[in-house]
Amino acid sequence: MKLHLKTFAALLSAVLGAASLHAAPVQAQSATPAPENGTFDVEQLFAGTCGFCHSDGGRAAGKGPQLMNSPRDDDFLHNRIKSGKSGAMPAFGGAFTDAQIDLIVKYIRALKPREG
Repeated sequence: MKLHLKTFAALLSAVLGAASLHAAPVQAQSATPAPENGTFDVEQLFAGTCGFCHSDGGRAAGKGPQLMNSPRDDDFLHNRIKSGKSGAMPAFGGAFTDAQIDLIVKYIRALKPREG
């Protein structure tokens, strides 16, 4: 049986969504603290740390909401990343500095639909 990539992605999303209904509360993921030496690749970090819940690099809803064009203000996004939300999103304040979280918010604000 051949599955196209989009079909596989849809099935995987459905399975993960169903599994999340019975999952334990969200706990902080083991994000590797970003280096302080200026080599902070936000897109790569987002894909590896945030992309599991915020699909397509934050451009689409997944387990978490779509972040592109979020109506939330920057302070809200910063605080949500730093402190998390009980049962929904882990806190990353221990993994990233405030300046690094600001870079993540800037990445979110710069999201545009993918061409193609």
